[in-house]
Amino acid sequence: MKTPAPGRACGVVLVLLSLATLQTLRAQKNDIDIYSLTVDSRVSSRFAHTVVTSRVVNKASTLQEVTFQMELPKKAFITNFSMIIDGVTYPGNIKEKAAAQEQYSAAVERGESAGLVKATGRKTEQFQVSVSVAPAAKITFELVYEELLVRHLGAYELLLKVQPQQLVKHLQMDIYIFEPQGISFLETESTFMTNELAEALTTTQNKTKAHVRFRPTLSQQQKSPEQQQDTVLDGNFIVRYDVDRTVSGGSIQIENGYFVHYFAPEHLATIPKNVIFVIDKSGSMSGRKIQQTREALIKILGDLGPRDQFNLISFSGEATPWKPQLVAASAENVNAAKSYAAAIQARGGTNINDAILMAVQLLERANREELLPPGSVTLIILLTDGDPTVGETNPSEIQKNVQEAIDGQHSLFCLGFGFDVSYAFLEKLALDNGGLARRIYEDSDSALQLQDFYQEVANPLMTSVAFEYPSNTVEAVTQDAFRLFFKGSELVVAGKLRDQSPDVFSAKVRGQLHMENITFVTESRVAEQEEAFWSPRYIFHSFMERLWAYLTIQQLLEQTVSMPDAEKQALEARALNLSLSYSFVTPLTSMVITKPEGQEQSQVAEKPVENENRHRNVHSGHTLFRYHSVGGKASRVSGGSSADPVFSTRRGWRGQGVFDKLYNFPTRLGPPGPLHPHLPYPPHRTPWRPTPPDVMPRLSATSFLDEHDMDLRIKETTMASPHHAPIQPPSVILPLPGRSVDRLCVDLKRSQGPTNLLSDPGQGPESVCSLRLGSTDFPSHSWPRCPAQCQGLR
Repeated sequence: MKTPAPGRACGVVLVLLSLATLQTLRAQKNDIDIYSLTVDSRVSSRFAHTVVTSRVVNKASTLQEVTFQMELPKKAFITNFSMIIDGVTYPGNIKEKAAAQEQYSAAVERGESAGLVKATGRKTEQFQVSVSVAPAAKITFELVYEELLVRHLGAYELLLKVQPQQLVKHLQMDIYIFEPQGISFLETESTFMTNELAEALTTTQNKTKAHVRFRPTLSQQQKSPEQQQDTVLDGNFIVRYDVDRTVSGGSIQIENGYFVHYFAPEHLATIPKNVIFVIDKSGSMSGRKIQQTREALIKILGDLGPRDQFNLISFSGEATPWKPQLVAASAENVNAAKSYAAAIQARGGTNINDAILMAVQLLERANREELLPPGSVTLIILLTDGDPTVGETNPSEIQKNVQEAIDGQHSLFCLGFGFDVSYAFLEKLALDNGGLARRIYEDSDSALQLQDFYQEVANPLMTSVAFEYPSNTVEAVTQDAFRLFFKGSELVVAGKLRDQSPDVFSAKVRGQLHMENITFVTESRVAEQEEAFWSPRYIFHSFMERLWAYLTIQQLLEQTVSMPDAEKQALEARALNLSLSYSFVTPLTSMVITKPEGQEQSQVAEKPVENENRHRNVHSGHTLFRYHSVGGKASRVSGGSSADPVFSTRRGWRGQGVFDKLYNFPTRLGPPGPLHPHLPYPPHRTPWRPTPPDVMPRLSATSFLDEHDMDLRIKETTMASPHHAPIQPPSVILPLPGRSVDRLCVDLKRSQGPTNLLSDPGQGPESVCSLRLGSTDFPSHSWPRCPAQCQGLR
C-alpha cells in the first residue's frame, strides 16, 4: 500500500476482484476534496466489468495537483480511462506499444503533458496520472477494466481493500452478480465492519441474481466522536460466491453468437498422487524463509492422503533424497518425513538442474518397477528462492534437460520464494511440463501461501480432459484440452457459433478418472440461452464476445512463454490484433492519456514483467515521494512505495548494470527510496545516506514489500533539467565466485579512480579485479575493519 502524503494532493488507488484496494491520498483540510467515489462492478457469468469514478474539487485558492493512482487485478485488462476537467473530456487511446510511445514522445516535444499507461506483464498492473487543477475547478476520473473471475478452492471472490484515509461525502460500492446457473451461496466479509457500518451494507439475492451495496454516511465513516475527520474504513471487504452445478457435463451459456462452457463436475473421487517435494536449502534460504518452509512442509505432509506416495529432495550444491524411493503416506512415514523436514538447514549453493532430474529419475524408476498405483498422478513441486549457481547454471539448458527428462509424463509446479529468483525461468520451466509457476511473497504468511498452493493441487479429479464440439457448429475455440483438473477449480472454454448453427448446441467432455475413462455429454438450446441474457439489467450486453477475446488473449500470451521465436511472433500478432479490436490494455498495447496544455510535467507509468520484480524490493517502513513545483509552490505527491525501487536482496543496485553482472548481493543494505530507472540517482529527491550500522541488522529481506507494492515505474519528463544531488552508496557484502563460501565486505564510498576488489600479488598486476561505475568507485577493505554486521557472514 502507498502511504499518503500530507499536503496539497489527492489520489485514488483501486484494485477490484482478485486483488482490490480503494485508497485516497490524505489531503489537507479544505484543500482538495474528494466529494464522490463510486465503484460499479457487474459480474455476468463470471466476467466482471468494473467502472471506477472519482470526483474531486479544488477548494484552495491556488493551483493544486490531483493524482489518480491505479492498481489492477493481476489479470485484468483496462478498457478505458478518461478525465473530465471543466467539462472537457481527455480520453485515453489504446494503441500498439510502439505507436503509443511515439505519441507520448511527440506530445513531450510539443511541450504538452501526457500520461502513458503501459502494461508490460501479465501478473500485476499499476499506473498513475496527475493533473493540475485550477481553484474551484472540478475533475472526474473514470476507469473501466474487465476480468474473468477464476474459481479458487470452490469459490469466486471479489476482494476490496478499503482505505480512503479521509471522509468522502458520497462513497458507494455496488456489486451486481448474474449467474444463470444459480447462485449456491454468497457471503460478505470485512475486517473493519462496525455496528454503524453494518447498517450501510445491504445484500439482496434471488436464485440467479445478487446485489451487494455498501454506502456509508459521513458519520458512519468517522472513527470516533473525538476523531471526526478520521475514517474507520481501513481493511478488507470481500464478496465470495459459488454457483449451482446440477449438470455433470458443465454449463454452456450463449449470448450474441458466442458461447462459454464452464466445467467443474462434483462428487468425483480424488485420484491418488505420487508427489516429490524438491526443496531449496541453499544459504540464501536461511532465516525466516527456511523456517517458514519447514513449517509449511510439515503441514502439507500431514494433508497427504492415505493412498498417496511421496518423497522429499533437499538441495543446495548437491541434491539429496530423503528416501531412495517413494514411500506410502502412512502415519509412520509421514511422521518420519516431518522430523526430516524440521531438521533441514540452509547452506551452500543452488543446483536446480540436478535436483529436478533426481525427482524425475525417482518417478521413472518407480514406474519401471511398477511401484506407482495404476491410474495415479505424478507431480513434482519445486520450491526455490534463487537462480542456479552450481552444476548446470544456464537456464535454457536446464529447461531443455528437464523437458527431455519429463517427456510429458509428469507435471512440474515451480514456486519462486521472494524476488531473487528469475520468475521467467520458473514460469517456462513449469509451462513446458504441464504445470504452473507461482510467486511466494516474503512475508509473515509465507507458510500459509505455500499451504494454500498445495491445496490447489492436492486433489486431482481428472486427467487428460478434452472438450469436443461439432465442427460445423463452432469456430475460434479457446484451449480445449487440459492435462489435469483439480477439485475446487474450473475449466473454461469459449468460442464463436457459426452462422448456420443448429437449435441445440451439444458438447462432450472426455477424461480419465482413477481407474476408468469417462465421457460427459451436455446440450443447450441456443434460443433459450440467448433469451436468458436479454433482460437482466445486471449484465452488460455482448459481454460473452469480450469474454472470448479476453480468454483468447490470455492463453495466447501464456503460449508465447514456451514457443520458439518464429511461432511466438505469430501468437503475439494474433493477441495484438485482438487487443486493439477490443480495446484492451495488454502486455502488447499501451494507453496514452493526453492532459491539458501548459502543464510542465509529463509522466510514464509502466508495468514491468513479473521477472523484473526481482529488482524491485524496498523496505516496507518507508514512503517514497516525488517533489515538483505546482503554481510556484512545492507540492509533495506520493509516487507510491512501488515507484521503481532498485534494490533487491541479491541483485543490489539496479541502476548499475555492470555491478549486477559481477556479483549477486546477499542482502540489501541500501536506502529505502526509489531511483529513476535510467539515472544513477533520483531527480527531485533529497539524497539518501547509508544506513547506520546499528540499524542494518533490522533491514532484512523478509521485511520488504510484496509484489503488489512493487509494480509501478514513474518516468518523469520536465521542461527544465533538475539539479542532481550527490549520492552516497551503501556497504554491501559480495559472495566470491565459484564454490567458495567466503564473502567480501565492501564499503561503497565516493572516491577518485577505479577500485581493486580482488588481486593476487603472486600473479602480478594482471590479476587485479577493479571496478568503476560512473563517477562512483567501490573500494574494498579488509575483514578486520568490516562493520559488525558483516563479520558474521564470512
